[in-house]
Amino acid sequence: MSSTHHDNPSGNRPGNASAGPSGNASGGPSGNASGGPSGNASGGPSGNASGDSADGSAGTVERAFRAALYDTADTTLDTGASLLAADRAADAELVRRGTEFVAGTWRRGWQPADLVRLVRRELDDVHVGLVTELIRTQAHDDRARGRRWAAQLAELSADAPPVPATDRFSHATTVLELYRLLLRLPALEPLQEPAPHRQSRPGSHSRMLTRIRALLAKAEATGFPQEAEALTAKAQELMARHSVDEALLDAQAPAPDAPGACRIGVEPPYEQAKAVLLDAVADANHCRAVWNESFAFSTVVGFEADLEAVELLYTSLLVQAQSAMAKAEAAQRAGGRRRTKTFRQSFLAAYAHRIGARLGEVTAAAETQVTDELLPVLASREVAVTAATDRMFPETVSTRLRGVTDEAGWTEGAEAADRARMRSRPRLP
Repeated sequence: MSSTHHDNPSGNRPGNASAGPSGNASGGPSGNASGGPSGNASGGPSGNASGDSADGSAGTVERAFRAALYDTADTTLDTGASLLAADRAADAELVRRGTEFVAGTWRRGWQPADLVRLVRRELDDVHVGLVTELIRTQAHDDRARGRRWAAQLAELSADAPPVPATDRFSHATTVLELYRLLLRLPALEPLQEPAPHRQSRPGSHSRMLTRIRALLAKAEATGFPQEAEALTAKAQELMARHSVDEALLDAQAPAPDAPGACRIGVEPPYEQAKAVLLDAVADANHCRAVWNESFAFSTVVGFEADLEAVELLYTSLLVQAQSAMAKAEAAQRAGGRRRTKTFRQSFLAAYAHRIGARLGEVTAAAETQVTDELLPVLASREVAVTAATDRMFPETVSTRLRGVTDEAGWTEGAEAADRARMRSRPRLP
């Protein structure tokens, strides 16, 4: 049975974990969950909650914040919302303070996708639309933060729900509920997106990703398991080939690249099984995955080309798993057997476990193709990824998968994983 691992080295950090068939995990927020953007829960962005010297709109916002942000009672929220609803001149200041709160989460290690994911889980769609608007507004005055950050902002712009029109009191209540959440977010491990020291061959990287995405999209769309298997295997083969090319180019560069990290959402339901699946995909692609159960994501550490491969393949396998699970449930119902949450949990757990085993098998077979010239290159990169992961997540604890009790679900999930098998990339002995 697969297991997950949680980090709690001193008992003062929320449950943050990584998962995987290999039983290796780590991580945990290291910040203060009660801190505002400046790390001080007793004040606003400047850390000073007593400033009545500001008058007009700024004074209204400050009084509303003092009433509502540093207490969890509904009555104090109503008081703050009433103050804001009564003063239209305070609207611009309220937005400005919101962008400061957003910037404060960036300083504590959060990224746009992380923030939206958490707001969606903890609050409602109207709050998601509001935080998305604040992120976009704050981005106009923000510094450049790298390619992944820019991609997250672009995705927010495309997918953000509109903020519905409502009365002023309801809107002010929504704003204060969101700001309460932003102020209480702890610090996360800062992610590194190091600038590459050399460039891939012109156009080769984007062309390869386009081919991989096209293959995986076809694998997700087909209704024939054998075709999906062949398409997914071809995509993994391209990923492996591209990773080796990148490793050799990097070894020839005057200053080799360093590992980076990205976060991938691992959200309920059945998040433990999904975390195990992501760990298996990461391990097959020379990366390490670290699951944070509290905030519904895994941090994946590795070199850039490998990180992209993990994101693409995990997303595709998850789509394929959910499609296979729906078909298995339909077949069970047709046979007169009622399928439950336990069936789905067992199905996904078996799927993740079996994918990990299959990847291990094909990885071992692929090792025979590694040349003597390539071994030192891959070994040095493996060491670098492991060292980077250990620095970010020095301690872990483990926990076993829960709710895996349905034999039919486990059997169906394992069979679906066999149909979705793929070739892995070369691994070290």
